[in-house]
Amino acid sequence: MGAAARSGPGARRIAVLDAPTNLGLRPPTPTSVPGCAKAPGALRDHDLIGRLGARDAGCLTPPRYDPGDWQPGDGVCHADLIAAYSLRLADRIGAIQDAGEFPLVLGGDCSVLIGSALAMNRLGEQIGAHIGLVFVDGHSDFRHPGNASYVGAAAGEDLALVTGRGQADLAALEGRRPYFRDVDVVVLGIRGHDEYRLDLQAAGIATRAVPALRVEGAARTAQWAREQLADCVGYWVHVDVDVLDPAVMPAVDAPDPGGIAYAELELLLSGLVATPECLGMELTVFDPDYDPDGSYAAEIVGTVVAGLAPLSTPAAAQPAPELSSSRRRTSTARPSGSSAVASA
Repeated sequence: MGAAARSGPGARRIAVLDAPTNLGLRPPTPTSVPGCAKAPGALRDHDLIGRLGARDAGCLTPPRYDPGDWQPGDGVCHADLIAAYSLRLADRIGAIQDAGEFPLVLGGDCSVLIGSALAMNRLGEQIGAHIGLVFVDGHSDFRHPGNASYVGAAAGEDLALVTGRGQADLAALEGRRPYFRDVDVVVLGIRGHDEYRLDLQAAGIATRAVPALRVEGAARTAQWAREQLADCVGYWVHVDVDVLDPAVMPAVDAPDPGGIAYAELELLLSGLVATPECLGMELTVFDPDYDPDGSYAAEIVGTVVAGLAPLSTPAAAQPAPELSSSRRRTSTARPSGSSAVASA
């Protein structure tokens, strides 16, 4: 569908923001850097913005990837750089939402969730309500000091960090901890053998792994996820493309068999965004270095465009009334996003 059709009456305008950070991943080899920083450009090459009829919200340039002399036991690698980047990303997401637009953040690795989570927590504080998270990912990313011998790669720890687990310079920016309460998180698409699935259960985090998702169906799973967040005024959607099976999407840093198909991801997205309560979405971990002919990028773009089509319908066009009125009251009072971080 062309830009004119998507931006017509009743459409909810999408603003695409590039967040090409790779700071949350380990280096593929001692002398290389993760390629997911190239993902936004690869997706744009397939006319993602034009096909969505979206506004180009630019690019938030990340710091340079440099693990230096980091060693296991030193905490999360690049923590200071990720913290500073997350504060800036939260500011940019907040500005998009204040304009009444739907932010689509193109990562980058999963550490972009920290900035998104901070933006949602700020908004929740402003409106005096809880905001939830739908975490669509092939892995739980729930590694933290309480269940692992050491941490190091924020992209494998992002869900733990945004639910308040881990070092304060990432898990408690601006003195906020947690950004999302456990009861306000729904995890979809992890594998049945996920290492931390029992930890999610113990925390009370609603989870539907691939086997159950497939039995119930993607559309009904999206509806189920929304029902789990009935006490939230809205929610953010995180999508790691490694939720897809590596048979159809091998261009990720940690492919794991047993994932879903493109059609299932499209149905999940459609069901999640077809409501004013969906406040935005991020897409992470696609690595163009493993996609030399661009075919996987084309598949992702086609799936995202089809999945976000409900944003053009009146039912999902306008933000929830509580959010709309609160934005008008608070947009001039948005936190400045100081670079200071909470102490441990």
